[in-house]
Formats: sequence, structure tokens, C-alpha cells
Amino acid sequence: MLAVLLLAGCSSPVPQKQATGTAYAGPANLNLRKDLGAKSTVVATAHHGDRLDVIETRRRFVHVRTAAGIDGWTDANLLLSEQQMSDLRRLAESAAKLPSEGEATVYEALNVHAEPYRTSPSFFQIAEGASVDVIGHRVSPHSPPASAVKPSVKRAASKKGPPKKKAASEALLIPAPPPPPPPKNWVELSRPHRSDLAAPVHAPLPPGAPPESDDWALVRTKQGETGWALSRMLTMKIPDEVAQYAEGHRITAYLSLGGVQDKEKNEVRYNWLWTTSSANLQPFEFDSMRVFVWSSKRHHYETAFIEKNLKGHYPVESEPLPGQDGKAFSVVVEEKDGGLYKRTYAFSGYHVRMVSKTPYQAAPALPEVHAAGEFEESAAPAPEAAGWGERLRGWRQKWFGR
Repeated sequence: MLAVLLLAGCSSPVPQKQATGTAYAGPANLNLRKDLGAKSTVVATAHHGDRLDVIETRRRFVHVRTAAGIDGWTDANLLLSEQQMSDLRRLAESAAKLPSEGEATVYEALNVHAEPYRTSPSFFQIAEGASVDVIGHRVSPHSPPASAVKPSVKRAASKKGPPKKKAASEALLIPAPPPPPPPKNWVELSRPHRSDLAAPVHAPLPPGAPPESDDWALVRTKQGETGWALSRMLTMKIPDEVAQYAEGHRITAYLSLGGVQDKEKNEVRYNWLWTTSSANLQPFEFDSMRVFVWSSKRHHYETAFIEKNLKGHYPVESEPLPGQDGKAFSVVVEEKDGGLYKRTYAFSGYHVRMVSKTPYQAAPALPEVHAAGEFEESAAPAPEAAGWGERLRGWRQKWFGR
């Protein structure tokens, strides 16, 4: 009987480790692996926004537990803190009020990030051929500033006890022998190969030079999800008949200025306004704008208006023209005095003319998703391991009901 009790006590399940913090799954689908290796078995899959208990960290890897009690490892860059989740919700709420600068699509799946940095967590993907609304633009370095701290787990200060005495076996260890002397021809062996000398050398950035940066677009899905995507991977969905005149410039915004009935072809074609940027990494959204109209006689698009050398900013909007036929559109332009002005243009037929120019007050900045933050530490103390007495009582109650 005693042997049976001892075996029952030894086979008791080991209590789970106490959670040290809370995190949330960043990507749309986050695989949790059994071990640290990238080829380790996937034990569970969490979805964006799922709450996870943080158990321990090892460098950049985090051991987490799902709500179903499954433990697994993942990269810390794929996790979001409570602060970041709150920031993402606030960003989506604010972005829902912004006008679309045009629909964009992708030719392959594209990650959307919580922040305009390559190292920022990606929490959903734009599927190949899917569309999103472009609502903002920013130029950001490849990585966030050094002042931005990645989320980490707060660790309680451990109580240091007296130093442990070395075990007898450790005290009797024989010291390792000294390393062997270098070969006599070590100088000759150290000479570089010709292939090494011919290899290209990437010179570091000079002191004070700006960091390498990217153009990012703030995008919004039909479901209201909002995040940052690389602008160069997005293609504006203006018709190819118009896009072919971009001359290598990036189309940053477009909108329809009404339809034209082509009676001969028995179809409706649309007039378009677009804005383009001739260079990347600019602190504004466009440097040229152009109006294309459909010619019912020649059955192709023609340019009705063009203006270059601008410092244009979002929003680019269409609006009705009170008391007149046709439409109006407005753009925000930075003038020579450094101020922002809203220019409103009337469009009727083939004619475009500016009808007003008023000072423009930029809208408040959108909420930021802060990279700094910490996975909150659990306040509950760690449970103590069950003793032999408790294990025996539990076994007795399980089998005898008392």
C-alpha cells in the first residue's frame, strides 16, 4: 500500500509555472512552437489580439500560454503589449473619420504593421489582389529611434542568499591545459585571399547622415482595420489607360470627377484627378497634379489641367460646386511663406480654374502606436509546490472519495 501511495505521489502532475506578464498576439496568425528552434513543432496558433500569459523570456524569445492552457515559444517582435493594443484601437477609431485618397491593391500578400517601421509587429496581411484605402503617408527609418524600447517583462528583484559552497566534485576538477602554440607560418596563413580582396565593401554611413528610410502608407480595410504598409508595394487602382501616363512617378492619390457618356462605344468613362510624386522620401505627399478627361470624339484620355513643382499634402477631396454644373476638388499646398493653404478648383467639361485659396489648419496628429512598453507583471504570488501530505490526501480523495 505504501508503495502504491508513493507511486501515486510521484505521478502527480507538475504544477504550471506562474505567469509573469501579459501579452497579445500581433500577427493575424501566430504560431507557437514547442521549442525555440524555427523548425520546432507548432503546438498552437493564436490570432491577432488573443491574450497570452507570459511565462519566461530568453533573449528575444518569449514562452507564453494560451487561454486553452497550451504553452509555446514565439518571437518577442510578434507580441503586443496592453498599451499597444489600446493604441491600435484608438488609431482605427480616428482613421475611420479620414477621407480615402484612393484605393490601392497589391500583386502579392503584403504585411501591415502597427508602426511605420520594418521591425514593427505585423498584425494582418493584405491578400493578393485585395484592396485597401490609402489615408495617410509618412517617411520613417528602417528601425524606430534608439529611445523606443521594445516591450519587455518586468522581473522582480531576486533575493540573493549567501554564496553556495562549491561541491566536492567541482573543487577537484583538473584545470584545462593551455592552448597549443600557433604554427610557425601563421603570418602566411593570415594573408587574405584574392577573392576576399575583390569582395565589395559597404562603407558605413558618414557621421550625421540620416538613417535609411522608407515611404509608408497608412491604409484602412473595408472592415476598419488600420495600419502601415510600404508605399512602394501598393498600386493605386486608377485605370491603366490613365496610369500609363505616370512616366515613372508614383501615384499618391486619385479621385473621380464624374462620368462621360461615350455614345459611339455605348459606355460611361470617368474623368480623373491624380497627384504624383517624382521622388521618394519627401516630407509631403505629391509634387504634381493632373486632370484627365475622356474625349468622346477621339475615344481616349486627354490632359485638361496640370500643375507641377508643388509641395502638396493630404487630404485631396472632391466636393459639389454650389449652384453650378460640374464638380469641385481641393488640395492642400505649402506655399513659399511656409504656410499651408487649401486650394479649391472648379471643374466643368474641359475647364479647370481655381476659385478660392484659404489658410489651412492641419488636423490633429493621429494616435501613435508606441513601441515602448512592458508586458504587465502579474501581482499574484507563485503557487508553492504541493507537499507529500497534500499529494497523498488528493490521491485518497480521488480513489476513496474521502
